[in-house]
Amino acid sequence: MITKMKASYHKYVLDFKRPSGTSRGVLTQKETWFIVLEQNGKKGIGECGILRGLSIDDRPDYEEQLQWVCQNIHLGVTELWEQLIQFPSIQFGVEMAFQSLQSADPFVLFPSDFTSGSKSIPINGLVWMGEEAYMKQQIEEKLAQGFDCIKLKIGAIDFQKELDLLHFIRQNFDAQTIEIRVDANGAFPKEQALEKLQQLSNYELHSIEQPIAKNAIAEMAALCIESPIPIALDEELIGVTSIIDKEHLLQKIKPQYIILKPSLVGGFKGTKEWIDIAQQLNIGWWITSALESNIGLNAIAQWTFMQNSPMPQGLGTGALYTNNIDCPLTVSKGQLWYRAANAWEAFPIL
Repeated sequence: MITKMKASYHKYVLDFKRPSGTSRGVLTQKETWFIVLEQNGKKGIGECGILRGLSIDDRPDYEEQLQWVCQNIHLGVTELWEQLIQFPSIQFGVEMAFQSLQSADPFVLFPSDFTSGSKSIPINGLVWMGEEAYMKQQIEEKLAQGFDCIKLKIGAIDFQKELDLLHFIRQNFDAQTIEIRVDANGAFPKEQALEKLQQLSNYELHSIEQPIAKNAIAEMAALCIESPIPIALDEELIGVTSIIDKEHLLQKIKPQYIILKPSLVGGFKGTKEWIDIAQQLNIGWWITSALESNIGLNAIAQWTFMQNSPMPQGLGTGALYTNNIDCPLTVSKGQLWYRAANAWEAFPIL
C-alpha cells in the first residue's frame, strides 16, 4: 500500500570557522533550509540555500513559500518546479528531496563511479578575500595541498596588492603548472574594467568571473570581445529563467564561459538548460556550489560528475563551517572524492 507523502522543512544556520570576505561583505553565518519527504517508511532530504543579497529568492515570503511546498507536495516534482520559477533555491531543494526519496540510499542520489569511490572530480582551490597576508597564507596552503587550479576572489583590497599576490604565484608556478581563475564579483567600475583586465593579463589567467556588475549587457559584450582574458558570467545568469531569455543573453554577450550554481539558477533542470544552450553556442561552462552544507554539496557533486566535464569545478566549500554535517566527501590533491567508508553523521531530522 502506498502511503501519502508527507513533507516538512527545517531551518539550519551554518557558522563560518572564520569570517569569509566577498565583494558584497563579510559572511559569518549562512542560513539554509532542509525539505524532508516521508513516504512508505523512507525519507528523502533536499537543501534550499539562499545567499542573502544575491539570490533572487531572498524575499520576505521565502519561508511562506516553503510552507506552501510542504502543503502541496502531492503536485510532484515537475509541477512544483514550474510553480517555483521565482524561487530557484527551493526548486533545487525540491528536486533533490524527490531524488533522495526515490534512491536506495537517501545520500546517493546519482550512483556512479564517483559515488563508488573509483573516480574523483577535479576542483579549484578557493582563496577568500581578506588582508594580503591572509590571502597569501591561503594561497600557500592550497599549493601545498596539491591544487593545480586556484581561484582568487578579488576586488575587495587594494588592486595593486591583488596583482602582487598573482605575481607571487607566478614567480613560483607557471601557467602550465597552476591554473589561476579570478572572481571580481562585479567589482570593477565599467570605465576602468578593460584597463584592469589588461593589467591582470600579465599573469596568464585562465579566466575572470563577472568583471563588472550584472545588467550592463552592452558593456559586458564589448568586454568579452576586447578582454585579453576569457570572461565567465556568474551573477549575470541569476534571475534569467526562461529558455528564450537564456539564449538571448548568451547570444548578446557571447562570453567565453558561464558558471552555474544550481541553488541560484533553478536546480538541476535550470542548470542543464544553461549547459545545453552554452554547448550549442560553443561556450565553456563549469559548476560551483553556493555555500551549501555538505548535504547540498553532496547532491551537486554527484550530479556534476554525471555531466562529464573535464574542467576543475567549484565544489570545495564543505570545510568552511564549524557545524557542517560530517559526510563521505573529502578533498585530496585538488580532487573531490566520495569515500563511502566515511559515514554520514547522524542528522536529527533524518
